[in-house]
Amino acid sequence: MMLSPEQTDSDLPWSQSDAETMLNDIKVGCITDEPMEGEGKTKSLAPQALSREEKRRRRRATAKYRSAHATRERIRVEAFNVAFAELRKLLPTLPPDKKLSKIEILRLAICYISYLNHVLDV
Repeated sequence: MMLSPEQTDSDLPWSQSDAETMLNDIKVGCITDEPMEGEGKTKSLAPQALSREEKRRRRRATAKYRSAHATRERIRVEAFNVAFAELRKLLPTLPPDKKLSKIEILRLAICYISYLNHVLDV
């Protein structure tokens, strides 16, 4: 896009990086007249074959994907917390309603299991 003498870069609706992105998109959409190996046909780059990683990146960039991922993660964390709460209910502590961190719950569970094994062995 050519700028008129009175127009500055700040008047443009996009930044330099947006312009570079658009330029790259235009390059990808071009058709070359170079013949393919062993064929007299022209090779089309529109759309250029994307790598698996690039396809994954583009798919993950959508708002719908991010929203679905956030929902799945929220459900996973809730299930994780419920499992810790259930494990916490099984462990004897004084006082019984004492708030324990997740690592404390795991360490206490290990000690309690060792104690129960010891009781069974005796």
